Amino acid sequence: MTVERSVWTGMVPVEDTALYVTDTGGPGLPVVYLNGAYADQSHWRRVIADLGPGFRHIAYDERARGKSRRSADYSFEACLRDLDAVLRARGVDRVLLVGWSYGGILSWHWTDRNPDRVVGAVTVDAFPVGLTGAEGQERIRRLFGRMRWLFPIAARLGLAARMSADQHADVNIELNEIAAAGVPVLERLTRPVRFVLATGDSLGSRDGEMDEGRKVLDPIIAHNPNITVSAKVASNHSKILRNDSPAVARAVRDLAAEHGHADS
Repeated sequence: MTVERSVWTGMVPVEDTALYVTDTGGPGLPVVYLNGAYADQSHWRRVIADLGPGFRHIAYDERARGKSRRSADYSFEACLRDLDAVLRARGVDRVLLVGWSYGGILSWHWTDRNPDRVVGAVTVDAFPVGLTGAEGQERIRRLFGRMRWLFPIAARLGLAARMSADQHADVNIELNEIAAAGVPVLERLTRPVRFVLATGDSLGSRDGEMDEGRKVLDPIIAHNPNITVSAKVASNHSKILRNDSPAVARAVRDLAAEHGHADS
């Protein structure tokens, strides 16, 4: 039997802005994709293609990313509210969340607050480690200050936000603080979370810092049976969705099947 699907794209108003949303429609389990800190939804194309039409795929650009509009508020809490707004606008109640980097940390916190609405989450190379304190903040500001001339170009490629260098740094500083405080969130989650981890570093990290940070998950996994690692792949943090989309798709498909959602 052929299932008719009606892909919807459009702007969803929220607070002082509007978010560009893509919803493939159809009767399958809704899978919502949460982007990296400055990325847009285009980075999920390979994962969505690998999963195919058996799922309902919902992706959106965060504030000042991609085709979404600017805002006065780029905080982590605003991003959590944006997910609420997108689900409300698309009439979706229960979801499987897939988040990369910043989006992975969003997925833990939204799941923690809304456990009855989440089938589970697949986290792509995010973990509860961050640069914190005055030294960490200074390192982040130096990095984004050096890159300020790149942002207008990178934004057009879906690799940066339409923000100033200081705003980029503010987002990253807040994220590092929230990530570093994330262990208790993961330890108390009652919904399943499957990690797909890279092995290399990311922009601004060095000397194996990222892979050392991934080890923080080991005691969490030992403590909470809902947290597991589905795969560890050869890509670095930035290229994992491009080079290892099949591993992410497999984690989504397996998680959905474990909880009674067949790939229709």
